[in-house]
Amino acid sequence: MLRSVFNLWRLIRTGATFERTGAMAEVLEAMNAPPRLRVAARVLGWPLKPLGLRGDPALPPLTRALTALGPAYIKFGQTLATRPDVVGQDLADQLRYLQDQLPPFPRDKALEMIAEELERPIEALFSEVSEPVAAASIAQVHSAILAETGARVAIKVLRPGVERAFQTDIDAFYFVANVIEFILPKTRRLRPHDVITHFESMVLAELDLRLEAASASEFASNIEQDAGFSVPRPNWNLSSRRVMVLDWAEGVPMGDNAAIDALGVSRAELGTRVLTLFLQHALRDGLFHGDMHQGNMKVTPTGEIIAFDFGIMGRIDSFTRRAYAEILFGFIQKDYRRVAEVHFEMGYVPADRDIDEFARALSAVGEPIFGMDARHISMARLLAYLFEVTERFGMETRTELILLQRTMVVVEGVARSLNPEINMWRTARPVVESYVRENIGPKALARDLTQTLRILSRFGPHLPRLAENALIAQSQPATPPASTSRIGPVAGALIGGALVAFGVGLGAML
Repeated sequence: MLRSVFNLWRLIRTGATFERTGAMAEVLEAMNAPPRLRVAARVLGWPLKPLGLRGDPALPPLTRALTALGPAYIKFGQTLATRPDVVGQDLADQLRYLQDQLPPFPRDKALEMIAEELERPIEALFSEVSEPVAAASIAQVHSAILAETGARVAIKVLRPGVERAFQTDIDAFYFVANVIEFILPKTRRLRPHDVITHFESMVLAELDLRLEAASASEFASNIEQDAGFSVPRPNWNLSSRRVMVLDWAEGVPMGDNAAIDALGVSRAELGTRVLTLFLQHALRDGLFHGDMHQGNMKVTPTGEIIAFDFGIMGRIDSFTRRAYAEILFGFIQKDYRRVAEVHFEMGYVPADRDIDEFARALSAVGEPIFGMDARHISMARLLAYLFEVTERFGMETRTELILLQRTMVVVEGVARSLNPEINMWRTARPVVESYVRENIGPKALARDLTQTLRILSRFGPHLPRLAENALIAQSQPATPPASTSRIGPVAGALIGGALVAFGVGLGAML
């Protein structure tokens, strides 16, 4: 009961903070909200205004509100910063402040945490540690020189008290999700409670830098052959739950178009590479960077993209990857019937819905994209219509795809910030077609059969025991019905054993 009261207070304070900082009016203006909604928000929000957090008056309204409310709200703002087509260019530029320019905590506190976590004096580890060079919602980064080798490294340190702050926000989010499900039963198909659970699991992983180091190491191995893309590797001997040391990455921020132009690097080519690399990692490896906003990427003088911050990584299994590729390929081919079939086959749409009607609705989503300059596509209207389609056909939220969908939105936003004329579908086509050729069709079928036979071959040592047990079962005194032949089960067992033995032999040859 006490927690519910606290969460209700947290919800009220969120609205009051938006009103006090001026963010409420700014957001409603960016959303082109109807006049009635604006008046209602003003009438309801004005009396609560004194209860809101003041924030930093030097910041623009929305950034001021989100930074005052805490790290979970900041993470949401970081996503919006990549979508000027949804929130408008002015708001997107404002929110980029949240990606790596937040106020840092004192260097002395960071040094104290580093020494405590690594259990050694700072002087024994580093000959130099800079002031913070970047600060985000969860951690900040310092440049340092290793005392032993003289190599320059980056030290990432969690913010003090960030774990408790996140838990407070997440509890409030659960409360809101439960209230929404109770008041608006139709929203249950969106599974708001499961969405928050998914968000919580990602946050908990991001708050343990040992897991981030493991992700960085695995991701670095996967992308070794990807031209024009690299990631810094972690130093395992100098990493712990709250501190991580990585190779230093030098370059200009991905969000600084003027600096990229000064390097003489083609932003159009960079935009294409960001989008294609993300698709390659998701489809080819099943492991992708789940937080690819501008603040987590740099561009070197040679045009190479360096990605960092691996606290949020996405994984998708091979079965889901194939479905995702078929959906993308269907849109690219304008084969909306096949896109609809995949949705039904995967259980994304209830089986009692009309597949032809769903295909027609999908065509209304896809057709406006093709043959149109990206600058003339309203992603906000497109997303709004897609939401209407999902509601109409009773589609439930798939928590296993939330991060993939979110990252796709972010990556497209980054690509469009580099090249406003980029068309996601044209850019994605070569990557998706290549994946489909390799993983859907005769070649993929042969590979799947080979894998199946290899799995069957593992049962080889069990065959004598299985056959013996089957024969013993046949010798039991129980009398079968007169019309049943006793040779059937025995023959079945022997035939089954022979088939498995065949699998063993073929699997060995393969």
